Amino acid sequence: MAGEKTQDTARAEARVWPILRRLWRDWLAPRRGRLALNLALIAMVAGATATYPVVIQWALDGFERRSREIIAMAPLVVVAAVLLKSGALYAHRMLTNSVLAEIEADMQRAMYATLVRADLARLDREAPAATASRFTVDVSYVRSALESLITSLVRDGLTVVGLLASLLWIDWELTLYALAALPIAAAPIAAIGRRLRRIARRSQQEAGQMTARVNEGLGGIRLAKTYRLEDYLTRRAGESFETLRKLKVKAADQRARIDPALEALAGIGLAVVFYVIGMRIAEGRNTIGDFMAFVSAFLIAGQPLRAFGNLYAQVLQGAAAAERIYELLDARPTIADRPGAEPLPRARGEIRFENVGFVYEDGSRALSEVNLTVPAGARVALVGRSGAGKSTIFNLIPRLYDATEGRVLIDGRDVRDVTLDSLRDQIAVVSQEPVIFDDTVARNIAFGRPGASMDEIRAAARAANAADFIEALPEGYETMAGPRGGRFSGGERQRLTIARAILRDAPILLLDEATSALDAESEALVRAALDRLAAGRTTFVIAHRLSTVRDADLIVALDRGRVVEQGRHEELIARGGLYAELHRLQFNED
Repeated sequence: MAGEKTQDTARAEARVWPILRRLWRDWLAPRRGRLALNLALIAMVAGATATYPVVIQWALDGFERRSREIIAMAPLVVVAAVLLKSGALYAHRMLTNSVLAEIEADMQRAMYATLVRADLARLDREAPAATASRFTVDVSYVRSALESLITSLVRDGLTVVGLLASLLWIDWELTLYALAALPIAAAPIAAIGRRLRRIARRSQQEAGQMTARVNEGLGGIRLAKTYRLEDYLTRRAGESFETLRKLKVKAADQRARIDPALEALAGIGLAVVFYVIGMRIAEGRNTIGDFMAFVSAFLIAGQPLRAFGNLYAQVLQGAAAAERIYELLDARPTIADRPGAEPLPRARGEIRFENVGFVYEDGSRALSEVNLTVPAGARVALVGRSGAGKSTIFNLIPRLYDATEGRVLIDGRDVRDVTLDSLRDQIAVVSQEPVIFDDTVARNIAFGRPGASMDEIRAAARAANAADFIEALPEGYETMAGPRGGRFSGGERQRLTIARAILRDAPILLLDEATSALDAESEALVRAALDRLAAGRTTFVIAHRLSTVRDADLIVALDRGRVVEQGRHEELIARGGLYAELHRLQFNED
């Protein structure tokens, strides 16, 4: 087991430098001009800091000689050095924060753009809250690592180099004595950093899981209260909180070991300095100014040296987070335009399924040998028990998934041979759960056809039986819908999505249980709007309430991913198959 951990750690460390190079190429290099300016400011800070020991030596030696010139000049030199350092430090920090905030926002934009274009299967694999944690937890780790690289590696590094130069100038032999203990710190700090990287990656994963559980619990709070599940939800979330707490404690414990180790080594080095320089002063080979300058430089260097100890751990944590971010950014959608794909002209709407099969990534089969021809302008109802494959057929038409067997054709053309944009422009969707964004009513409707005029938006709302309640709002079409359209009832939200579909004016319409969750009055209004919307369009309807599809041109009954029968209502009832059984069961329930 120990060997496996060592190998895992070695592999993890081997990935750090490629990740850091990618961070430089993707996010830092485009800002190299401001980074160069920042480097100049850092050099000023380091240079001013490095002069402190030399100034102390010069001043104390002058004081010992009772030099009035040095006594008069020393305060002015100190003030000049302090003003130079403080001004450069302020500008450096402002510039660093500006660059890092831009990088953080650009990472989030790039991740979001990748996610919204990702395959539906990829989005379904991870809980939304866990995905969202990459935008907060992972990005913050990367920012901390980059900040540490800029401040600890560059600024503190240059400061230590400057102080080392001062020490060597003051007394090179004594400097080598004092530094002899530093290599001893390298091995324990490296081991601590490796452990921190493993803990960081587990912490990031657990933070995503914790966020998912919190969102899941709060999202279902009505059900939880009704079923008295408060203790269950509290226990589940508490497990994640506790796991995360333990990981944080482990990380803090590891980081806590760094400073004492460096402090002890610094103390040993300082003890060496005290002894050697004390003997030299006794022999007349060094002055009190040399002693104070050397001790001052040593103490000033302590803070950046301690920062170096934490730097390794922070960089490894940031690398683990960046690796998760790049896992997301590097995922390429498999559903994309084929080479040579051509735009699909305005479709007549004939849709054909030829021996279509579909198998999910986990190996479960959703469809087998589906053969179906839907004439242009026909209204088709898909019926069957849950899991029969109805939603999968819906998803294959706009290529949210691709058939793993056979092909889907629109007007005789394989949907994989036309561009995605032109294919999806031909399709409008009204689903069981209406999707309303926290934007104005007008924009929510206009998503059906960006660039539509207000007159066209109002006309679509009237056709969807939505104009009356919209115009009664305080700001009419400019009223904000609220998160998930929360200021509207279910029927009103559904009519807004119908208005969006009407404005889209697509020749193919997909209706997924669009009236199943509505009261009788809302259902009547929505159904009237849907009838107007479906007129003259090829319409696929998923329906569990069979009373809503009696008038369909074609009813397709599915069972375990196969088409078991198709025809009109009267034919299927007379045949006495699956549809007749489902109809009888619903009739008896009603």
